[in-house]
Amino acid sequence: MSSCASDLFQAESLFYEKQYEEAISELNKYLFLHVTDVKALHLRARSHEELGDMKSAIEDYEKILSIDPNYAQAMAGIGKIYFNEEKYKEAELILLRAAKTDPEDYEINFLTGRVLLQNQDYKLANSFFEHAKLINTEDPELYFYQGMARAYIGDAYGCAGSFNMYVGKQPNNMVAVYNRGFAYMHLGYLEWALEDFETVLKKNPTHREALAKKGICMAKLGDNDGCNYIQRAASMGSDYAQSNLDICS
Repeated sequence: MSSCASDLFQAESLFYEKQYEEAISELNKYLFLHVTDVKALHLRARSHEELGDMKSAIEDYEKILSIDPNYAQAMAGIGKIYFNEEKYKEAELILLRAAKTDPEDYEINFLTGRVLLQNQDYKLANSFFEHAKLINTEDPELYFYQGMARAYIGDAYGCAGSFNMYVGKQPNNMVAVYNRGFAYMHLGYLEWALEDFETVLKKNPTHREALAKKGICMAKLGDNDGCNYIQRAASMGSDYAQSNLDICS
């Protein structure tokens, strides 16, 4: 028995040292005598994942669920693989099961929100992100994806708030800065929106949509130079600028 325990301890050490093939070898020896040890199966599944062998990982996760149908981490493991393979419908089904089984797991709630976002169920995605926020307020990515969900459901205040939190934690992410500017623009906070679009354009002067929206903000604030930016963005192919050329007529 002590030898078997040693095999498992060695496998865990090898996994955390990123020696995944060696970890699997030790786990195979351990599982030969402990075929229903779900924690060992989980560790082997994770090792297979790290090696890119998703088929073997799913097989181990399915073995876990045949032993313990309520093992939420195994459901989440399969869901994560499906998500990364862009099998979003399949991922949604099993991640919703995982979230129902273990509603207090942050990673499960966060990933479920992300897959719902991909499947365009924006309201439910926002609900999962909101619940995830009750568990962990420190993850910057949570605010980014909740901002996206809130944008799609038309919650401009919530969208701006989420992106504001994200930018506070990750100030160099220009996608978030741009989206926050767009939310501010819809709320009528044109000076704040203009500041965000200018920040994006400093990093990427050819960002035609930021250019278009900068011009629109300027025009609405009474600065005639805004029309030059709108026209330039339209000539660069910005649909938003082209649909707002009448501002300058």
